[in-house]
Amino acid sequence: MIAKRRDTRRQLTIAALAGILCAIAPVMAQQQMSAQDIVRRADEVRFPAEDFEVMVNIRTAQDGRAREERVFKVLSKGNQNTIVLTVEPASERGQVLLMKGRDLWLFLPRVSQPVRLSLAQRLVGQVSNGDIARANFAGDYNANLVGTEKIGNEALYVLDLVAVDRSVTYRRVRYWVRQASFRPYKTEFYSLSDRLLKTCEYQDFRTLAGKVRPAKLIMADALNKGEETTLDYSNMKLRELPDQIFTKEYLRRID
Repeated sequence: MIAKRRDTRRQLTIAALAGILCAIAPVMAQQQMSAQDIVRRADEVRFPAEDFEVMVNIRTAQDGRAREERVFKVLSKGNQNTIVLTVEPASERGQVLLMKGRDLWLFLPRVSQPVRLSLAQRLVGQVSNGDIARANFAGDYNANLVGTEKIGNEALYVLDLVAVDRSVTYRRVRYWVRQASFRPYKTEFYSLSDRLLKTCEYQDFRTLAGKVRPAKLIMADALNKGEETTLDYSNMKLRELPDQIFTKEYLRRID
């Protein structure tokens, strides 16, 4: 009888330990995940790793009053090659940005030679060239997990991203990523002097190109209060893009 009770207690203990291990296994796996892995997973949520195209509507406002609106068509291949075509306003239609790696050129319809630009240069409102032409946080920054936060019922990773070199759009980025889904929550962008330039919130998560992604980004100027820029993403779809279109010679043939 005593031996039977001991066997029963042992079985209960083993079952309890098994339950504890099952509960903490996902937590242990997340703890073992590197900061760079977290950023890479969040990159995969923001945009497809495959070739794709998407329409981006950018609206600027000051203290809630609309100021400017532009529409772009973006073609992206592997986060390394991107073409940004201006659709609206009609007066700027035909302008094209070409990004190869971290090199960026502007092509104008009536100018024979392309103009070299920096990723950090402002495109419209709070949106820099790099914000729309390059979205590769994992490739452009060295990540460090500096802590966790809980906002409402959501547990978030807090990461500090430092640029790999001076060609990157921002010197430093503070990045909040949801632990459960790796969906981005918000970012803070800093200058070379470590001054806060702007913040970005990721909103309106919906299915785009087969995966739930943020369809709206709201960027707020940290230096000029009340100035805000909204990016709306739509009609995102996977599309095979040959390498040859990402060349200076081919650009004027793109539609």
